[in-house]
Amino acid sequence: MTRTRFVHQALPYGSDAEFLAVTADFVTEGLGAGDAVLAVVSPHNITLLAEALGDRSREVEFVDAHDWYDYPSRTLGRYHAYCDRHGTERRVRVIGEPVWAGRSAFETREWMRYESLLNVAFAGTGHWILCPYDTHALPADIVRTAARTHPELTDGTADFTDPTDFCAECDAPRPARLPAGPDDLPFARGGSAAVRQGLAAYARRFGLPEQRTYDLVAAVHESVVNALRYGGGRGVVRLGSDPEYVICEIRDEGTHTSAPRPPFPGHLPPEPRAPGGHGMWLVRQLTDLVTEDLDPTGSAVQLYFRRPAA
Repeated sequence: MTRTRFVHQALPYGSDAEFLAVTADFVTEGLGAGDAVLAVVSPHNITLLAEALGDRSREVEFVDAHDWYDYPSRTLGRYHAYCDRHGTERRVRVIGEPVWAGRSAFETREWMRYESLLNVAFAGTGHWILCPYDTHALPADIVRTAARTHPELTDGTADFTDPTDFCAECDAPRPARLPAGPDDLPFARGGSAAVRQGLAAYARRFGLPEQRTYDLVAAVHESVVNALRYGGGRGVVRLGSDPEYVICEIRDEGTHTSAPRPPFPGHLPPEPRAPGGHGMWLVRQLTDLVTEDLDPTGSAVQLYFRRPAA
């Protein structure tokens, strides 16, 4: 099948045979057309597809989905990097099977948002992403949502929702803001050194490895810089935790101007020469999960960093 525009499809499947009936043809057709083919699927499906392709499997790059789908923003960054490397002269075909098992409701919602954002992130390219959904293993609500986040389903059905509207739905159940506490770190222009020191000490208290401590400090510092620039010149970093995450909340005092909220802030990689938009993209690449409540009267951005297993 010849398709010249970006294609984003969901593949509901209930058996190995149903999975292979679509994916094997998808790969074979792509290889015949000279496309780069990447299969990011479960180990079981890697084995199935590689055996079905035979010798042609050597032309496919296989990746265990558990190694690729850790957090939504970093996964989106990986796909962009892959397409930048392999897709400048040819189409990239991806079989991308997100990992849904073991996710909290918050994490599941962010992965659903990720699936919707793919439609924006790769609009204007000629790439093709096929997302398998195991209807026997996945909860029904996740399978139903696939019809809203993918313009096409391989069975010919879809109930697609515009990403702007879908992401607005994802934003509605925001986590509660953190209460004031003894670890609060007030900030103003010229005072970021003390904030960085306090952040590093807090991260080490929860056993974050040195690299993740560095990532936390860098991400929060970038958010503080944004708050100083756009949020009235002062604010506070509130610190908290739950059993899974260390949480940093950057709050500002707002401004007297009402600039329009940027669409999908930080979710999409900025153009290299763009004058803005790099900060929140960097924050999302360094952070496991991010929520933002951007308001001219006072914004709050929450950054989540996974705590090490006990």
